[in-house]
Amino acid sequence: MKAVQYHQFCGPIELGDVPEPAPHADGVVIEVRATGLCRSDWHGWQGHDADIRALPHVPGHELAGVVVEVGKGVTNWRGGERVTMPFVAGCGACAWCAQGDAQVCDHQFQPGFTAWGSFAERVAVRYADFNLVRLPEETSFVAAASLGCRMATAYRAVAEQGRAKRNEWLAVHGCGGVGLSAVMIAAALGVRCVAIDIRPKALALAAQFGAEVTLDARSVSNVGEAVREATGGGAHVSLDALGSRVTAANSILSLRKRGRHVQVGLLAGADENPSLPMGRVIAWELELVGSHGLAARSYGELFALMQRGVLRPERLVERTITLAEAPVALAAMGEFGGAGITVIEPCR
Repeated sequence: MKAVQYHQFCGPIELGDVPEPAPHADGVVIEVRATGLCRSDWHGWQGHDADIRALPHVPGHELAGVVVEVGKGVTNWRGGERVTMPFVAGCGACAWCAQGDAQVCDHQFQPGFTAWGSFAERVAVRYADFNLVRLPEETSFVAAASLGCRMATAYRAVAEQGRAKRNEWLAVHGCGGVGLSAVMIAAALGVRCVAIDIRPKALALAAQFGAEVTLDARSVSNVGEAVREATGGGAHVSLDALGSRVTAANSILSLRKRGRHVQVGLLAGADENPSLPMGRVIAWELELVGSHGLAARSYGELFALMQRGVLRPERLVERTITLAEAPVALAAMGEFGGAGITVIEPCR
């Protein structure tokens, strides 16, 4: 089959022929109809993710497609089903999975990280009975792939980890795929939103998707003060959706007293261990939490918002491309050039 792979970190990314995958006993093989191009894939190629232990490697973790082969231990799937799955797949047997927190499972499977991913015509995934999610008939493969990492992660960050409530203020620092997803989630839940970025196009999309206030971080002297002024005292919840020492600190400083900071963007390289305003955290009794994916059990809540028409993830899709175009597009993710989501259609 055709797949995109690299043989060294930061090295050439190429489309070529690789062996077709076989299903693990607890897994299935999915014919990939759509897969999102995510900055997390770029981080993997850069060598920032310790889960990628062997090269060559096939990236890709936001996927939707059709089950074509089933492992001998799988009971819930027969083949032919239209499915998607979380990018963090819990084992289904540990204490974390039992309490509903599969996204922090000690034995998690991550396509594109712990194993070859979905930048391919087919992908083998594990823990199928616990993690595969059947797509509603009205949900396209492209829309399902756009849920993948960014929309699902944003939902957990805003609704579950951030616990944002109707009419509260949410500040979103960085309006890439996950940031714009957070804006859309906020609008769907009746949460008021301030969007912060340095790109006019990204801010325009944020306004289009429901942000009441947009701030160009280049045009204000103090982002935290600007957010607090715009929200009448500060955001109740603030997300660093980019992942940098600057945006992480600005997110904390944007909060009102007893507010909640959610770290969504990956902090890597020189930004891995940022200096944060912990004095403010103590004095204002702020909460700092992380957000890492969304368990399969919560996908029904996303689909319910979509079926009500208040959440339309396909609006985030800026373009669709072929596998042949994916190597160049993946390498360009480090430039923050676009806004919205790019989705690869391997069978196109």
